[in-house]
Amino acid sequence: MASRPAPTARQRRLATELRRMREQADISVQQAAAMLGADRTMVAHIEAARTGVSEERVRQLACNYACPDEALIEALAAMAGTRGDQPWWEEYRGKLPDGFLDISEIEHHATRIRTAQTVHLPGLLQTEEHARAIFDLSVPALRRLDVELRVAHRMGRQSIFDRESPTPYVGIIHEAALRMQFGGPAVARPQLEFLADAADHEHITLLVIPFSAGSFYGAGQSILYAEGPVPQLDTVQLDTAYGAHFADSPTPLANYRSLLDLMEDSALPPDESQKLIRSIIREM
Repeated sequence: MASRPAPTARQRRLATELRRMREQADISVQQAAAMLGADRTMVAHIEAARTGVSEERVRQLACNYACPDEALIEALAAMAGTRGDQPWWEEYRGKLPDGFLDISEIEHHATRIRTAQTVHLPGLLQTEEHARAIFDLSVPALRRLDVELRVAHRMGRQSIFDRESPTPYVGIIHEAALRMQFGGPAVARPQLEFLADAADHEHITLLVIPFSAGSFYGAGQSILYAEGPVPQLDTVQLDTAYGAHFADSPTPLANYRSLLDLMEDSALPPDESQKLIRSIIREM
């Protein structure tokens, strides 16, 4: 199979999980290749996401590795079988850093999303004007075209809420983020109104950590936790000064699940959170 030039996050994740499955079976690359009757480079290329892998090959590898987890095997086979029309974010390939596209892909396939923000509002729930005000503060400054591409891409991510089965979403937001007023009151007020209205939707839950909560776990962090069809395929995305960072190893996943649980414990219930958001709007 021909080598692919730039594997997506989903393709890399499939490759990683196949490698983990092999390593857990204590089978070497050479042994795995022999079971397939192939050269070792074939397995190496599959595990590096340099070449694609079919549903049938995924099932064959899982059988060779004696994987007992049928749910995981089915989920991986489904990942291998994802084909069809190009997703909307592909129009930005070569125009935006790959991390932007990876976030879109992960959100699109997530079965549930949890985020935590302490300075910024969730990207999935930003208005165009708010997003533009954020990107206008980039250092070094972005060209106007680059700002508009980022804004349009951010708006496109909200499509997960517009489909027939919207993705369940839980957003944890510190009160500080609600009061930042990026772009000034003329931008901040409609942004908070949009946020409060979004909380009325059945699939969106917003939880606010008030100043009165004092110190809390996860202060200063920006976390996006995307749940997969099985827990092993969950993904964490973190914002860094160098762009998006992704974590999918079992220990970080468990730690971030616990951290988000603790942050939820510090937050107000949904009804009280919405009341606080609307009270901040009235203060403007």
